[in-house]
Amino acid sequence: MKAIRRFSVRPVLPEPLRPLSELARNLRWSWHPETRELFQSVDPEGWQAAGGDPLRLLGSVPADRLAVLSEDRRFRRRLAAAADDLHDYLNGRRWYQEQPPGLPRAIAYFSPEFGITAALPQYSGGLGILAGDHLKSASDLGLPLIGVGLLYRHGYFRQSLSREGWQQEHYPLLDPNELPLDMLREHDGTPARVTLALPGGRTLAAHVWQARVGRVPLLLLDSDVEDNGPGERDVTDRLYGGGSEHRLLQEMLLGIGGVRAVRAYCRISGHPEPEVFHTNEGHAGFLGLERIHELIGEGADFDSALERVRAGTLFTTHTPVPAGIDRFDRDLVARHFGEDAELPRLDTGRVLALGREDYPGGDGNLFNMAVMGLRLAQRANGVSLLHGRVSREMFAGLWPGFDAEDVPITSVTNGVHAPTWVAPEVFRLGARHIGAGRAEDALAVGGSARWDTVSDISDADIWELRGTLRGHLVEEVRRRLHASWRERGAGTAELGWIDDVLDPDVLTIGFARRVPSYKRLTLMLRDRERLTELLLHPERPVQIVVAGKAHPADDSGKRLVQELVRFADDPAVRHRIVFLPDYGMAMAQKLYPGCDVWLNNPLRPLEACGTSGMKAALNGCLNLSVRDGWWDEWYEPDFGWDIPTADGSGTDEDRRDDLESAALYDLLAQRVAPRFYDRGADGLPGRWIEMVRRTLATLGPKVLAGRMVREYVERLYAPAAEAHRALEPRAARELAAWKAKVRAAWPAVAVDHVEAVSDGPLGGTAELGATLSLRVTVRLGDLDPADVEVQAVAGRVDEADRLTRTVAFPLKATGTPGLDGRRLYEGPLTLDRTGPFGYTVRILPSHRLLAGPADLGLVAVPSEATGEAAGVLMR
Repeated sequence: MKAIRRFSVRPVLPEPLRPLSELARNLRWSWHPETRELFQSVDPEGWQAAGGDPLRLLGSVPADRLAVLSEDRRFRRRLAAAADDLHDYLNGRRWYQEQPPGLPRAIAYFSPEFGITAALPQYSGGLGILAGDHLKSASDLGLPLIGVGLLYRHGYFRQSLSREGWQQEHYPLLDPNELPLDMLREHDGTPARVTLALPGGRTLAAHVWQARVGRVPLLLLDSDVEDNGPGERDVTDRLYGGGSEHRLLQEMLLGIGGVRAVRAYCRISGHPEPEVFHTNEGHAGFLGLERIHELIGEGADFDSALERVRAGTLFTTHTPVPAGIDRFDRDLVARHFGEDAELPRLDTGRVLALGREDYPGGDGNLFNMAVMGLRLAQRANGVSLLHGRVSREMFAGLWPGFDAEDVPITSVTNGVHAPTWVAPEVFRLGARHIGAGRAEDALAVGGSARWDTVSDISDADIWELRGTLRGHLVEEVRRRLHASWRERGAGTAELGWIDDVLDPDVLTIGFARRVPSYKRLTLMLRDRERLTELLLHPERPVQIVVAGKAHPADDSGKRLVQELVRFADDPAVRHRIVFLPDYGMAMAQKLYPGCDVWLNNPLRPLEACGTSGMKAALNGCLNLSVRDGWWDEWYEPDFGWDIPTADGSGTDEDRRDDLESAALYDLLAQRVAPRFYDRGADGLPGRWIEMVRRTLATLGPKVLAGRMVREYVERLYAPAAEAHRALEPRAARELAAWKAKVRAAWPAVAVDHVEAVSDGPLGGTAELGATLSLRVTVRLGDLDPADVEVQAVAGRVDEADRLTRTVAFPLKATGTPGLDGRRLYEGPLTLDRTGPFGYTVRILPSHRLLAGPADLGLVAVPSEATGEAAGVLMR
């Protein structure tokens, strides 16, 4: 029989145990070992059955056990200490509070998914895990940050395998009352709601649930509201599910509804209103439209409202390919922003223009969320140095006339939240050497360029730690593999072989991630005979643990999973290679520490950052990876290996995969495995241990999310807050009017003539240290010299005569304009480097409130008719 109604019955804790409820409802427990150990001691078997979820645990503890604990003085002392520690954590001064004044009063961080803990399954992969780590590190550092997302009643999907190895999806229903969430309520106790207007007089209402992520509130909007129709009620049913309109409604609710949820939360709680809005990928881009709509309601015009919104907005892009960006039919968007729908104060044409692909190669019939995100943000960044370069090239069409290196997209390399991902055994080893407090600060706050104290840990201790972690992984793999085969229909009598799967003394390689084609799950299978030789080598065997989910609609990805599973099912190798279904945070926290090598072989440069290898590195696991994302930036031979990239223009896809897989096999056979098994007289692999030590000492501080969040604060949040404050209404109107004037006048702006004057002969060569006097004649049309900056740009010259490694410096206006309106600019150019050298000149708009010289996307450069001297090359 099925229940006609469902309740969540919460336990009534005895008075001495009431602090357990507060500890369970703040997700800090998910990265605080002492709190988890406290809950485990409540009921060790129940803790295991609850999957390490304190709320589920408390809902199942028998009353007599609670009565015993309430009389247990030792337990009550531990409980009081944990409660006091949480209070100090939530209320004490942290890194942010120690910074000079001027930082944002509050920051709103929007993301379509958040990976905080397996107990709150609202994530699918790296984007969500990164967002969760951002919130946790913001809490550790004391940032006044508010997270904003959606509450998906079915989360992402749970993965299992059929007997034939085909991926199957399951969508368990999540009851918010059984999750570590509280509904946001008005002062009179009624649920706070946000409402969006839809075409045809319909509405989309949502409740707001709050998760407490340490000091950071995370607001999750939930459309499963009785007042909604069936279609609207299902808007937040699944993460990345449904068709185009369903996805558009999700993103409208996230962006527009998310701003309204923030306003409600600040009004109810007294939290400061955000000065900075951070859009984590384009899904939440509509938040800028809602804020423009708010300002117009206060009396601003569209253009000045746009400038004020842009000043305080940061956009982070995570995709290196156009196919990874959400794009909607412009007519669909127009229908949802028409007169009878949302944001009626906004002209639909202006809305559509923000997302229009009006650049070469763009599709004018599509509305591009990333393009809108960039146009609504004064600051933007990629998530690694390489990804920043790729992003500047990918979006260069939005800044015509500028070289890719001048496109205003910077980069902040991702990091990972060490307290979440470092195994307790690793933390305890560090704490033994430097103390628990210093170890906790080193992991959560960072700030040191190196962790040199790792050198004080003996080889024997490091190797013992690695063996312990590998042994834990073997146990976990066998348990999960047994459960997977039972789900695939195997009987207990068939599964005795699982007791011998993996060996705690064998070199262990991990590979776990989503399964889009560019990540190449099956590259390792390219030469199965050679892989089998590596797995079964009599002296230097390797074993591989693989996990990953394909998107439910991606049949090609599912075929890759099936191909890997079928190979791993072969009795000849199944004790050396396994595929574990249902990859998620709980599995990852066992997998990263237990592996000796973390494998990553994407198609370069399609991995924007990739953070799984960072989490592995924090546990002393060595990386073996294509030089993509963060590994391209920080790779050194001292602590890992790079897989050569076959990226020649004449190399087809099959040839490339053959070459790179062969390179992978060679590395494993000739360098990785021999180093692991090369033992000294003491029985220890000294050179391997030294690589582990260098990984921890050198990579450890770099890969921290604490480092990442501090960079966001110093390089992006603080300047955005300053710009937001500078653009008060009058300044915003001034800037908007000035931009309109410049855009109208720019067609008449031109470089007419460039000449260089030198004391010596000026031909194709010049001497180092010589100085040229540049004289540049320009036409400014209706603009004044104060509206522009005339620059000389000098640098090295490549074989195609393109300038690289450039330096720009301003030229000065001299005299008054001629009768024909032309103006003269002059300045010196010092030849400060040898080799191929060149220069050119350009005119850029200039205003004290601009974020940078490319802000308007306008530039004037010499034409070919201006003369050869406009771009002199000296070799």
